[in-house]
Amino acid sequence: MSKQHIMQIIQSRITTDGLVETGVTGVRLFRATATIPCAPAVYDPCVIAIVSGTKEAVLDGEHHVYDSSQYMCCPTSMPVKAGTPTASPDNPLYGVIISLEQRVMNELVTEIDNAGDAPPSDGVSTNPRGIRLARWDAAFTDALLRLLQLGDDDTDTAVLGATRLRELYYAILKGEAGYFSRRAFGAGNAIARSIAHVSSNLKDPVSIDEMAARAHMSRAVFHRKFKQATTMSPIQFVKSMRLNTAAMKINGGLTVNEAAMDVGYVSPSQFSREFKRMYGQSPRQWSDTQSGTGAVT
Repeated sequence: MSKQHIMQIIQSRITTDGLVETGVTGVRLFRATATIPCAPAVYDPCVIAIVSGTKEAVLDGEHHVYDSSQYMCCPTSMPVKAGTPTASPDNPLYGVIISLEQRVMNELVTEIDNAGDAPPSDGVSTNPRGIRLARWDAAFTDALLRLLQLGDDDTDTAVLGATRLRELYYAILKGEAGYFSRRAFGAGNAIARSIAHVSSNLKDPVSIDEMAARAHMSRAVFHRKFKQATTMSPIQFVKSMRLNTAAMKINGGLTVNEAAMDVGYVSPSQFSREFKRMYGQSPRQWSDTQSGTGAVT
């Protein structure tokens, strides 16, 4: 019943395709009524919950298709391809994107650990691969409903929004994606911190030795642990982050050269070669095919 109530709230607040703010920082509702093939995107730390329809995310060739039975948890920034494989006017996609704020998640993980609550291991999240699907349990559903109900009153939203969001974060950390999320936001996760640094500084030159030194690891250990966490080598990850971000910027209106420089490419020809190698089209060809798609990532 709670999930149905969530659906009713979302439908009442978004009547056109796209994203809308809820009034709580980092929490947005979305709707899509058109089938859109998977396109390059960058997921910042977030949870995406679907209440109607189906969504897809592809990370390094691995497809994650999810609906209202599972939510998607991505605790670190990831270069993905995302799409709406079944959306149509007769089968609209409705959902919620919840950004995971690092400071609050770090605090909660520390408090949970200090309380002596050992995170359960299910044999899947012990080897995290960048994205995790988790079952909608009662705690997650109730916390999300309580959060979205705040939108009916601006004062309630302003006063209680951060508290209700924290409650939802806690439900995520206690749910099926809990162990996976705690690894990303725990005090000792140097890989997550390295990913956050790279994601925030795409314009800057990157070397594996520098990334390894920042993580206080040898190059070999860093490479192995990074690939375990993301499915990609550090160099592959940086390249995917840059190209996916550039693709989104081009789709958002920047010229090809502007987008290339924005993500750290000095040579436009190198950018075009690497872009075509990854996506099978030149940046300009890709831009033409994406015009007007308005994909919800």
